[in-house]
Amino acid sequence: MAGALTRWMFPQVAPRRVAVLRVLVYLFVPLDMLLFTAGVFQHPGNPGGYRPVLVARLLGLPAPTQGVVIAVFALVVIACLVAATGRLPRLAGYAVALGFGYWALMAMSFGKVDHDHLALLVALFALPSVGAVGERTSAEATGWAIRFVQIAVVATYFLSAYAKIRWGGWEWPNGATFQWAVTRRGTFVGHLAEQVPFLLHLGQWGLLIAETLSPVLLFLSGRALYAGVAFFAAFHLITWMSIAIHFLPLVVCLMAFLPLERLRLPGRLGFDRGIRKLGAGKAEAGSVPLG
Repeated sequence: MAGALTRWMFPQVAPRRVAVLRVLVYLFVPLDMLLFTAGVFQHPGNPGGYRPVLVARLLGLPAPTQGVVIAVFALVVIACLVAATGRLPRLAGYAVALGFGYWALMAMSFGKVDHDHLALLVALFALPSVGAVGERTSAEATGWAIRFVQIAVVATYFLSAYAKIRWGGWEWPNGATFQWAVTRRGTFVGHLAEQVPFLLHLGQWGLLIAETLSPVLLFLSGRALYAGVAFFAAFHLITWMSIAIHFLPLVVCLMAFLPLERLRLPGRLGFDRGIRKLGAGKAEAGSVPLG
């Protein structure tokens, strides 16, 4: 039993998967700060609206000032660009993790808490643990980091299902939840969907069941795993097309389930020297259990 659990927690994964995922994550973080959590720029000067979340309260973080916001933004962007090239993977990586972690706490302390950032924050702390990616990088170290990102993705889905029933009760799947969402912020596609009898009601149950069963992703492989990832990716696409709500931070981390080691990034961009150091054949040979 202990041996099986160890193999599951430390699966052999090609180090190149971490290298590619780092590039995706570190290039996404500045976009997130500019597009999705940009409200942080607007809140300094309005300390009355600051309602710190639990972690911020435990750390005693005060309401941010304009100078703090600009400094944190600059630090995270610079660290992201450095980390994406594969240089100083631990130093730059943990600088991003701590800086963006602080940024997220500020963003979530001025209103709605976005649960789609959970997996992204876990990824930022897990990926630097692998260190420099090269031929001597252990597949188990890579597997540990990838597994934690996967667990965070699944936890986001599963806990979302739990929260729906805890706070909304069984009225969430049986009521007019999707109808209310379409009425409030529906797109052309959303308004078309509401014309189909029972479609939105069935969608509510389908989503709740899918999120509840999401831990199955952690035990699938091959085509079954790809089908599961495709299902959740399609759900996010349909959600965006229907009510203009995206889950891009979560979708980026969902890529941890895929064999990213097979991707070939343009070498001329200079991203991640670790990717170029690993031969494609050697990288793919090291990936067995996770697709």
